[in-house]
Amino acid sequence: MEENNINEREEIFSERVRAGKRTYFFDVKATRSNDYYLTITESKRRYKDDGFTYEKHKIFLYKEDFNKFVEALNNTVNHVKEDLMPDVDFDQFDRQFNEDNNNAQAEKSEIDTELKWD
Repeated sequence: MEENNINEREEIFSERVRAGKRTYFFDVKATRSNDYYLTITESKRRYKDDGFTYEKHKIFLYKEDFNKFVEALNNTVNHVKEDLMPDVDFDQFDRQFNEDNNNAQAEKSEIDTELKWD
């Protein structure tokens, strides 16, 4: 049991991004010597005979590669946005995400108020 704790480091910080059938996790973890690294996990829900399973793919990113990784990601995304799809309004996806979140919050508030007693 203790061996699993050694291999699976505790998360220092975590950020989740839901993207359709996929979820991405950005987790900061620490080494034994208190050095930090990032894991990026893609989790995809799959249907199997007896129910659902999650297929996971993980990338480990170390501090010496942070800047190169971010630069390459930004260059690649910008190439798609500016050169390959210049007519697409990419901000529409943020607006839709914010609208969906606001609607979910409003629904939750309505439910909460309905359940309260006077």
